[in-house]
Amino acid sequence: MPELPEVEVTRRSFADAIEGARVEAVRLGKPLRWPLGIEPGALKGQRVGQALRRGKYLWLPLEKGGLLMHLGMSGSLNFSAASSAPGFHDHFDLQTDRGLLRLTDPRRFGAVVWSPSLEDDPAAKLLSTLGLEPFDPRFDGAHLHAGLSGRRVAVKLALLAGDIVVGAGNIYACEALFRAGIDPRVPAHKVSRPRAAKLAAAVRGVLAQALEAGGTTLRDFKDAHGVAGSFQMQAEVYGREGLPCLHCGTKIKRIVQGARSTFFCPSCQKR
Repeated sequence: MPELPEVEVTRRSFADAIEGARVEAVRLGKPLRWPLGIEPGALKGQRVGQALRRGKYLWLPLEKGGLLMHLGMSGSLNFSAASSAPGFHDHFDLQTDRGLLRLTDPRRFGAVVWSPSLEDDPAAKLLSTLGLEPFDPRFDGAHLHAGLSGRRVAVKLALLAGDIVVGAGNIYACEALFRAGIDPRVPAHKVSRPRAAKLAAAVRGVLAQALEAGGTTLRDFKDAHGVAGSFQMQAEVYGREGLPCLHCGTKIKRIVQGARSTFFCPSCQKR
């Protein structure tokens, strides 16, 4: 599933190329998670603004409103200067005078929704539960500690919820908890202020490293130009069950939390 680094890498790979382009046509394929919310023809002729990201959503502003995009579980955006016939899993095309932006989504959990602005519904409603961005100066140990306080769930599940901070998806939560030396099973409310500060720094560090690596490609993620990510080759615990910890040599353990695999070092990560 594309997480924040993959979505941001995707945004960066096409944002400059499409900014200022004029929409020539919109094609809809099979229905996605939500309807577009506007007649496709109403978008024709509008100029495209600077693509933005909020959490795992992309916002493509137009002269009147904009398009809020989500890649779902298996979606990807491709931008090409040359047009091509849509494939079976290509469910949204934005044809512009600078090229074609296409959403490919085999499982169709993704979405492209028109909204008058980010402050109006449906965009405002969809974004209303999101926590701080990880690189927001306000996201620090104090903010994370306050968000974790009072929660009885495991700290990893609290990170995955996305209402404290966005971007700490399954892979990155595992890696951040390892860097912070925190057992993923620790109840969120028992994480002390000093450990919350370490964890906040680890979340930022892991996500920055993932962005530098072009995201994570476990199966089929590629940016808008077809380039795969490489963070998976830098992971210290994720996907390494039974292998020795790179720090202490203890075998990496795998458990299931919230129907997701959690990888951690029983020695380096303390309760």
